[in-house]
Amino acid sequence: MIHLDTHVVVWLYQGQIERFPASLRQRLAACRPLVSPMVRLELALLHEIGRLTVSPAEILDALRVVADLGLAFSDWERVAATAGTLSWTRDPFDRMIVAHALADDLPLVTKDAGILERCGLAVWG
Repeated sequence: MIHLDTHVVVWLYQGQIERFPASLRQRLAACRPLVSPMVRLELALLHEIGRLTVSPAEILDALRVVADLGLAFSDWERVAATAGTLSWTRDPFDRMIVAHALADDLPLVTKDAGILERCGLAVWG
């Protein structure tokens, strides 16, 4: 299993597979992708402000079918406690998404340079 950052979810939904390095495409094919509930919330915000034209439900439901997308499983108390230790970002979505991957002890697929630099479980490739 592997966690996905929000932009990765959007790119997968949009079929923009070419954005991913070949090694990452192979990894995604071999691992069940998971998302934190914070991804749904971030997608909702992006939809509200017009950066996405489709709803979070449309995106996540489609990826459940085509990519076997699942929901991350650590409880919120553990995720929140982990997020409280991540003082390197003020972005609440990044904090909670990274914390969820850390709480589950699973890789997080992201192209975010700040996350890649500071989170040992973050991967791009």
